[in-house]
Amino acid sequence: MPELPFYQVDAFASKPFEGNQACVMPLDKFLPDETLQAIAAENNVAETAYIVPAGEGVWTLRWFTPAVEVPLCGHATLGTAHVLFEELGFAGDMIAFDTVKSGRLTVRRLADGQLEMDFPSAPVTEIPVTDEVAAALGARPVQAWGGMFYAARFETPEDVTGLKPDLKALKDLGVPGDGWDRGNFGCFAAGGTGVDVTSRFFAPGSGIDEDPATGSWHTMLARVMSERFGLDQLSCHQAFPGRGARIDTTLQGDRVKLIGSSVTVIKGSFRL
Repeated sequence: MPELPFYQVDAFASKPFEGNQACVMPLDKFLPDETLQAIAAENNVAETAYIVPAGEGVWTLRWFTPAVEVPLCGHATLGTAHVLFEELGFAGDMIAFDTVKSGRLTVRRLADGQLEMDFPSAPVTEIPVTDEVAAALGARPVQAWGGMFYAARFETPEDVTGLKPDLKALKDLGVPGDGWDRGNFGCFAAGGTGVDVTSRFFAPGSGIDEDPATGSWHTMLARVMSERFGLDQLSCHQAFPGRGARIDTTLQGDRVKLIGSSVTVIKGSFRL
């Protein structure tokens, strides 16, 4: 029975039970897509990341939710870099990941032990808030943008933490981003306890009701907050009930730096 190395990581977390869960599986070569998807469904966490060596300090990276392959995932990239540095003994300070939809992504180990990811940050366009979207979210945003996802701004952090959306209705709404389906909503407000912005991310369009920590969403949030509030550096709190995550961002032109930590919570073998 083939056995594959397996790690489960809490990403954008300083201790277990924070941030977002990611499974990381180093491979010699990629298995058939249907097998990769089946493993991700069996793991049943927000994302499973698969890596294959592609040169010195370089790996090819793919991400799968339990339902679909996605073009970009921040927390699973952070978790993968954590596994390479902390579990598999990579001795350098910079890791490169080659991806099909998002190009080359790099992760740098900082002096304080945190990891800094360099990701693309796509343009955004302000769009009207429709009655249909307001009804599905259960509250009316004061402003909205389209881009990779649907970004909905609310007046206060309490408005965001109090959201109880109709996820079935949300799944068919929003905007289709590059490589993404509809039904992916980032909801945010400026401010929060000790942070610049508080947000939540609902993703029924990607097979996830609510994501606990979403790096890809923060690449869009960084651009929206820069254009709306003039802030190019952010301390962010993703307010998933019962977990929560801290993500720091710096927007630099068409790129964004995402900084965070991870912890390994499970390691072993996946029997295929």
